Amino acid sequence: MRNIVEIECPPELLIGLHTNAEQFAERVKREAAYGLFRKGTISSGVAAQWLGVPRAHFLLDAMQHGATLLDDSDDDFRRETEIHNEHHR
Repeated sequence: MRNIVEIECPPELLIGLHTNAEQFAERVKREAAYGLFRKGTISSGVAAQWLGVPRAHFLLDAMQHGATLLDDSDDDFRRETEIHNEHHR
């Protein structure tokens, strides 16, 4: 089942960004995935699957967009593995 979210944006926004609606939608999707991962809301595996890229590729891109990978804390490791495990149940 596909879940589709629609957002409205003025044509001036697309013109100002030199993009079209489809490219803008992909940009918003990527930025949402990076942001949710940075906040710990979703795991890197879930984000990578959502974007249709290998996990290693997502992690490299996420770091370039300001994400820090695990801080070697037990909380970070538990969060990453719990979210991933919940998704595969």
